[in-house]
Amino acid sequence: MPQPPLDLTDAVIRLGAIRHDESDLDTVLARIAEVAKESIPGTREVSVTLVHGTEAHTAAFTGELALRLDKWQYEQGRGPCLDAATTGSTMVVHDMATESRWPEWARAAHAAGAGSSMSIGLPIQEAVVGALNVYGAEPGAFDDVTAAAQTFAGYAAIALANAHLYESTATLAQQMRVAMESRAVIEQAKGIIMGQRRCTAEEAFSILAKISQNSNRKLRDVAEALVRGAAAGQNR
Repeated sequence: MPQPPLDLTDAVIRLGAIRHDESDLDTVLARIAEVAKESIPGTREVSVTLVHGTEAHTAAFTGELALRLDKWQYEQGRGPCLDAATTGSTMVVHDMATESRWPEWARAAHAAGAGSSMSIGLPIQEAVVGALNVYGAEPGAFDDVTAAAQTFAGYAAIALANAHLYESTATLAQQMRVAMESRAVIEQAKGIIMGQRRCTAEEAFSILAKISQNSNRKLRDVAEALVRGAAAGQNR
């Protein structure tokens, strides 16, 4: 019985339903793998490979077969998922039993129960590239859906880019908040020292810095301790 064609509209809607304010990057990657498995006809398992420099790892997978086939490629330093990730192209293995580009890996994949595969390059960010890896049980599983799967991968790349942007923005906002809080408490501590010692702001900061160095504590921690001590003294 022939399988239904890939419903791109439904797949894209499902990708668009990902809430970046409720999902971290790992969750988004896992969701992309799940949607791909459920949407691309002929699929047995799916994984997402990420490559940073010379290091590659599987960031999401729907089953142990996909993880195992990915890891064999990383161990050998070559394979369709690595080539797709580094070149940004699509690598299709029509039949594991006759594959000649990566013969050792293909033989192992065939023995493990994979008949074919398709790896589509994903641009993630400047320093990281990746690939959506789709494994089929039968030979030729993706011969008729390669173009549609590439379109799906394009939308998946957008979802990943949005997730990375949201995560980066949230991290930056958190860093700025911490920096502002640190600056505020340091200014409070300087004010206390200036009042106690009748010194300038620069001299007060030098005193704080010297205490921090001598006690091997962060400047913010020294400032917080001083502010707490002053507040406790006022409440007596």
